[in-house]
Amino acid sequence: LLRAQLRSTPANGHTTFIPHIRKVVLEFCQHNPSSTNARIFISNDLDRVARQNPHVEFVVKQRNGHEPIARGFYANGRDKVIPLQRLEVNGIDRKVQLILDSSGAKIKPLKKGRIVESSSAAARGIWSGLHVDTPFTI
Repeated sequence: LLRAQLRSTPANGHTTFIPHIRKVVLEFCQHNPSSTNARIFISNDLDRVARQNPHVEFVVKQRNGHEPIARGFYANGRDKVIPLQRLEVNGIDRKVQLILDSSGAKIKPLKKGRIVESSSAAARGIWSGLHVDTPFTI
């Protein structure tokens, strides 16, 4: 036996990564000029991407009269839609990779001035100048 043949096949369990993405749908128009690069990506590169991600179902839909889009469906029931018009072939590849790497969770904004939130109380409590022997004065 060769060392390369002694591999285990990945299976879902407590030690393996379970991807969030279930399905990727690529929609394009057969005649629209904005779908030209999407058609090139589908004919040349989609097979490579599908072989690299065997856990994802890839669907190609023809939508005449519409702009090209990539839509990802996730295990948590959400979906993400990314428009593909005005993108080169490698840009479409990056957007499909973005859909594959995303978790599908809702994007939460990180605003400036947001206070720190904690699910547990502080170990030493909150300091107050009124709860000491000599009150704090300025």
